[in-house]
Amino acid sequence: MSIMEGTLIRMSLRHGILGLLSNRPASGYDLLSTFQETLANVWPATQSQLYGELNRLANDGLIRVTSTGARGRKEYELTDAGGDELHRWLVDVEPKRVNRNDMLLRVFFLGLLTRKEAVAYIENERAVTERYRAELKAIEDGNDWSQGDFAANGRIALEWGLRYTEMQREWADWALDRLAPKRSKD
Repeated sequence: MSIMEGTLIRMSLRHGILGLLSNRPASGYDLLSTFQETLANVWPATQSQLYGELNRLANDGLIRVTSTGARGRKEYELTDAGGDELHRWLVDVEPKRVNRNDMLLRVFFLGLLTRKEAVAYIENERAVTERYRAELKAIEDGNDWSQGDFAANGRIALEWGLRYTEMQREWADWALDRLAPKRSKD
């Protein structure tokens, strides 16, 4: 991972945490659960990434610990400075739109494989997409999306993932129909 990509991950995670804490105070465990259950298609986060960023946010004065419970469980809340930073990011910072796609780069070179290998690659991508779509559907079915703006906007973001995976599945079907037969490698 490049320094630029690492910074992008950290900055987006930073603002994801600030956004979640703008809804309500939460522990690291609660935040990680929310990332896994509702933000997975938008911005996945690992436990080590999340807890490291919580420490940085607290050190920067953007969040504060409001209580400490059993086994050192800390609950965090957004500070005024954190709310200001979240607002600045939402209004003034142009989103990073990543144009790199390792899967599609490989597709570009499928001509170097046998037809059977190329077909297997696209079929695997279709299967990966189907599994991911099933995960998103489980998130959709497992949440109450009527609980205010935060949930409603989360549902809007989830819909992007559902539609994107549908497009990926359609693309895989289309690609499988169009793979050029290889001459002697099959």
